[in-house]
Amino acid sequence: MLLRQRRIISHLNLYIIVNLKLTKAAFLLLLTLFCAHYAQAQSVNKSRFGKGLQFIAADSSFSLKFSTRFQTLYQTIKSEGSDDWNDRMMIRRARLKFDGFVYSPKIEYKIELGLSNRDIGSDNLDQFNNADNIILDAVAKWQMTPTLALWAGQTKLPGNRERVVSSQKLQLVDRSLLNSEFNLDRDIGLQLHNEHQIGGVVLREIGAVSMGEGRDVTSVNEGGYGYTARVEVLPFGNFESEGDYVGGDLAREETPKLSLAASYDFNDNATRSRGQLGSFLSGQRDLRTWFVDAMFKYEGFSAMAEYADRKAADASPVVSYDGNSVDETFVTGEAFNVQAGYLLQSNWEVAGRYTTFDPTNVTGINNEKQYTFGLSKYIVGHSLKVQGDATLIREQNRADSYMFRLQMEVAL
Repeated sequence: MLLRQRRIISHLNLYIIVNLKLTKAAFLLLLTLFCAHYAQAQSVNKSRFGKGLQFIAADSSFSLKFSTRFQTLYQTIKSEGSDDWNDRMMIRRARLKFDGFVYSPKIEYKIELGLSNRDIGSDNLDQFNNADNIILDAVAKWQMTPTLALWAGQTKLPGNRERVVSSQKLQLVDRSLLNSEFNLDRDIGLQLHNEHQIGGVVLREIGAVSMGEGRDVTSVNEGGYGYTARVEVLPFGNFESEGDYVGGDLAREETPKLSLAASYDFNDNATRSRGQLGSFLSGQRDLRTWFVDAMFKYEGFSAMAEYADRKAADASPVVSYDGNSVDETFVTGEAFNVQAGYLLQSNWEVAGRYTTFDPTNVTGINNEKQYTFGLSKYIVGHSLKVQGDATLIREQNRADSYMFRLQMEVAL
């Protein structure tokens, strides 16, 4: 009897040890699958490929949609005058998404977690409480009137169009150089979204007040707040399937559709080199950022253009200079990006992009131009696709370089 008890205790200890070794991400996935299995017996299942697992409670008091996606990327770069190709393969993005409504269909929520090293990596550990920064979105959305909605929590700011377009729905392998240098990314705060119509013209106005330091910063706010506003005009009405925020014309618009927009962001006493992004600097600056962008689609053809301008208001963007080079600086200047593509009936798409980045001279950052040609095969829309592109990179004071990328997207 005693021997049997010891064996039971030993098995229990082994079970506990093994379970403790589960990663947080694996545990979360197991929990989600269990909830989905339980919900299937208790609610209406509306699942299909590319739309995640969708459930509505039997009493319609809440809904849950769970989806997951990942991107596998191969990239290689070679500089002129060099025989070496520097290549790598990685999981570019890996995400878990949860959304639905609670209590009433007028109150929606969204939670998105990033699990890849590129999603969570950070050099600013003190500002993030020495923890992995896995929370991308955690936001509640209250539809107060048929046209006006209040958002509260952490999500993308209403900045440039390319940033608001999901990384799942990009026309090329990744976003442009303009976006990487000037985008506002995510922040935590309040947003007001209004949409109304005058005749056949759709108008949207968005305003946001946020902490100004980016996503999930746990330290005390060192600077001021961020204030963002955006106005959109759709002169020919709404796009099919919200296509003004989808790369490529997969809906094959039957009539021409156009969206024109402008955004402005004022970051009071910004502490990070790119406003809501970048390294934390020892000094502060007021940053003013303008975006103007447009999206056009018609019968498989699509085109998007963006312009960005950022300045440090009434001050130099340079924070620290060691006498020979810039040690700390805010990223300011201007950038322009234009891209276009055509979707064939076979669901192959050819696309091209041209991007310029002109930083403020005193920052010591080099001017850069990029020329990109891309080819995509949409197997199940943006949920299952393979994309490749080739880019010529011309950076000031450096030899030209060539970059080739191949990426697969799988989204359930």
